[in-house]
Amino acid sequence: MDHPAATLDAWLAEAGVDGYLIDADGTDPAQRYLSGFDAPDPYLTLYTPEELVVLVSPLEAARARRTSAATAVVVTTELGADRLRARYGRATAQAVIKGAICRQHAVGHVAVPSSTPVRTVRQLRGRGVRVTVATEDPLAELRAVKQPEERAAITATQAATEDAFAAAVDLLRACDIDAAGQLRHEGEPLTSERVREEVAMTLYAAECRPGPVICAGGTQAADPHDRGSGPLPAEAPIILDIFPAAVASGYHADMTRTVSVGDPGARCREWYADVAAAKAAGIEAIATDVTGEAVHEAVSGVLADAGHPTLDTDPATATGFIHATGHGVGLAVHEDPRLAPGAGPLARGAVVTVEPGLYDPTVGGIRLVDLVVVTDDGAEVLTDAPATFVL
Repeated sequence: MDHPAATLDAWLAEAGVDGYLIDADGTDPAQRYLSGFDAPDPYLTLYTPEELVVLVSPLEAARARRTSAATAVVVTTELGADRLRARYGRATAQAVIKGAICRQHAVGHVAVPSSTPVRTVRQLRGRGVRVTVATEDPLAELRAVKQPEERAAITATQAATEDAFAAAVDLLRACDIDAAGQLRHEGEPLTSERVREEVAMTLYAAECRPGPVICAGGTQAADPHDRGSGPLPAEAPIILDIFPAAVASGYHADMTRTVSVGDPGARCREWYADVAAAKAAGIEAIATDVTGEAVHEAVSGVLADAGHPTLDTDPATATGFIHATGHGVGLAVHEDPRLAPGAGPLARGAVVTVEPGLYDPTVGGIRLVDLVVVTDDGAEVLTDAPATFVL
C-alpha cells in the first residue's frame, strides 16, 4: 500500500526529529500499517522522509523483501548480530544493532510511539541516539482514512463475517424449544459456546481469526461485553457480535445482530424497533466533515425521544443506551475516528461502525451494528446481512 507520506513528514518536521521508529511484531496495528509486513516476532521499522527501512532476522528476510512496503530491508546478520551476540550477549547485541540502523540512515534523533519497550528506548539512548517518546500517534490520521485497497480488504473480511453470522442463524433456526424455555439442537442444549464454535469454524475456513465472538442471550445480553455462556434461552434476545480479522491482510470487520428464536414479547419488539430506528438515523447523519459527535447525538436522540435513558440525558444511568455510537475499523477493531461526544469531523474514506444498543438486566439487550464508509454523499453501507429479529 502506498502511504501518504506528506502527513508523516510534516509531523517529523514539527517534532524536530529525523525519523520515526517502531519496535513491535506484526500484531501491532501501527507496525503493520507502516511496514506493510507481518511477522510473529518483533522487528524494527524506521521511517524517514527519504526511505522506509525494515530490520528483520534472517528468518524473515526473504518474505520482507517480497511483501513489505520497505524501500530497504536490512538483516540483523548484516550488522554482525551473530558475532556481537556471541561476544557480548543478546542485550548488548540488540543495542548495537539498533543504534547502527539509525546511524546508517542519518537518524540522530528519533521519535517512537508510547508503546515502545523501555528496553528499546534505553538501548537507543545508550548508543547515542536521542529518543523522543511521542505523546500522540502520527499515524492515526493516516490510518483513519482507508485507501481503496484497505476498503477492499475490510469488505472481504465483512463478507466472511456475514457468512459466519448466517451459519449461526442456521444453527439457531434448527433448534427446538424445550419445556424449560431453552433451545435444544439435536437433543442437546444449545449453548453460547456451541454457537461461537460454529462462527469460529466458518471464519477459520475463510482464513480469518475469529476474535472473542459474543453470543449472549437473555439477561447476559444486558452487559455489552459479556461473551455469553451456557444454554441459550428461547423467546429472548440473543446478541451475536462478530469482529474477526483476515489472516492475510490483517483488516477487521465488525457486525452485530440481535435475534430471538420464538416471540420475545412486545417490549423486546419495541426495543428492537427503537434500536433499528436509531441505527438508521446514525447512518443517515454520516457524511464527510460531519462530526462524530453529531452522529452520536442523532442516534442518542432517537433513543431518548423513544423514552429510553441514555448517557447524554443521564450520565449515571446503568440501563438504556450506555455506550458511544461507533468507532473506526481497520487493522484494529477499535480505532479512530470515534462516533461519540466530543468527536471531531469525519474524513472521506473513513470506515466506521454505527452501533446503538439498549440494555437492562430485566430485559436483556438489543444491539445492531452496521459497517459503513464515509463519503461526500453520505454513508456507503458495507453490511449486507439481514436484520431479522424473530427467527
